[in-house]
Amino acid sequence: MTIDVVTLGCRLNAHESDVIRHHATQAGLADLAVVNTCAVTAEAVAKARQAIRRLARERGTGVIVTGCAAQVDPAMFAAMPEVARVIGNEEKLRADAWAPHEHARVAVGDIMAVREATAPIVSDVQDRTRAFVQVQTGCDHRCTFCIIPFGRGNSRSRAVADVVGEIRALTERGVAEVVLTGVDLTSYAPRLGTLVKTILKDVPALQRLRLSSIDSVEADDYLIDAFATEPRLMPHLHLSLQAGDDIILKRMKRRHSRADAIAFCNRLRALRPDVVFGADIITGFPTETEEMFTRSLALVDECGLTHLHVFPFSPRPGTPAARMPQVSRAVALERAQRLRAKGAEALRRHLDGEVGARRRVLTERGGTGRTEQFTQVRFKDAVLPNVFRDVQIASHDGHALIAA
Repeated sequence: MTIDVVTLGCRLNAHESDVIRHHATQAGLADLAVVNTCAVTAEAVAKARQAIRRLARERGTGVIVTGCAAQVDPAMFAAMPEVARVIGNEEKLRADAWAPHEHARVAVGDIMAVREATAPIVSDVQDRTRAFVQVQTGCDHRCTFCIIPFGRGNSRSRAVADVVGEIRALTERGVAEVVLTGVDLTSYAPRLGTLVKTILKDVPALQRLRLSSIDSVEADDYLIDAFATEPRLMPHLHLSLQAGDDIILKRMKRRHSRADAIAFCNRLRALRPDVVFGADIITGFPTETEEMFTRSLALVDECGLTHLHVFPFSPRPGTPAARMPQVSRAVALERAQRLRAKGAEALRRHLDGEVGARRRVLTERGGTGRTEQFTQVRFKDAVLPNVFRDVQIASHDGHALIAA
C-alpha cells in the first residue's frame, strides 16, 4: 500500500499535506489514507465527504480526516463510518501525531478527538519546481462570511530566521521557486515586506519568490517597494477582493473599498508594468442586488484582473452572513456563471497580448511551465521539469500559452 493524502482547498493546505507526507514517511508508515479538508464553503465540505467515501472504498481501510472542516465540525466527520480518526489542524503538523504506534490501531470507529498543539513546520517537496512555505496561519479579522478563523484560530507568524533557513534548505535541494503562504499572509508580523526583502537578500540562490493570496489593504510600504525593485519577486498577485460594491464590502466586514482596490492595482501597475492580478470574488452575497453585482463585473476591467476565482455565496453556520437576508442559490449561481465568463474574456485578452512575446518559463511536469506572471505555457516537445527556458510564445488555446 501507499501513503495517500488527498488535499482540498488552499495552497496552505497543499503545504501542510506535504508536512503530513514527510512525517509519515519519516515514521516509516507505508500504509496511510488521509483527507486534508477545506471548510471555506458548504461545497468544499461536501467534496471532503465525497473524497473520504471514495478513498475508503478504493483502499478498503478507514480514513484519517484533518484540515479546517475537521477542526470546525469534528463530530460530523467522526460519525462517518469510513472515518478512522479526526485530527486537528495544529496537531496534524506534529511528528508524533504520525508515529507508528498512533496508527497501528487505525480502523473504522477508532476516533481521536481534535486537540490543539504547537507544531513545527517542515517541508517535503513533491515537485522540485515549486515549494510552498507556510509563514503564517490564522486570522484576527472576522469577515461576516468566513468560517476559517474557527478552523485556524488567531494569526500567528513564524520567525524570519526560521523561514529563511527553510528556504535556504529548499534551494540546496534544487527548488527554483518558492511560494509564501498563509491564511492572512499580509498580516505577517513583524512585516511581510521585511520578510520578503530578507529572503531575497539572505538566499541569493533562490531564483523566484511568489506570494499566495494577499489582502491589498494590508500591503506595507516595504512590500510595495519590493515589487518595484526586486526582479526575483514575481509580478503576479492574487487579491482577496470578494466584491466590487461598497455596501456589500461593508456587510462582509471587509476593510477596503472599491476605490482602494482600484487604486492599489493602479499603483502596483505603475511601479511594475508587467504585473498580473488575480482575485477572489463572491457572487450572491446576502442583500446583493443586480446593480451591486454589476459593480463586481466592472471591477474585472477597472482593476485589470486576469485570473478569477469565483465563489457563489455559501452560508456557513455560525457566521453573521448566514443570518442575513439571503439571495437565492439560483441567482448566486447565475451571477457566478456571468462573472466566470467575464474572467474568461479577461484571460483571453491577456493571452492574446502574450503572443509573439519572449518569456522565461520554469518548466513543470507534463510538458508545461509558468511565466513570471504565472501564466501557464504548453510545450510542443518533451521538457524536463525544473528547467528555465527562454521561449517565444506562438499562440494560445484560451487557457494556456503555446511555446513556439
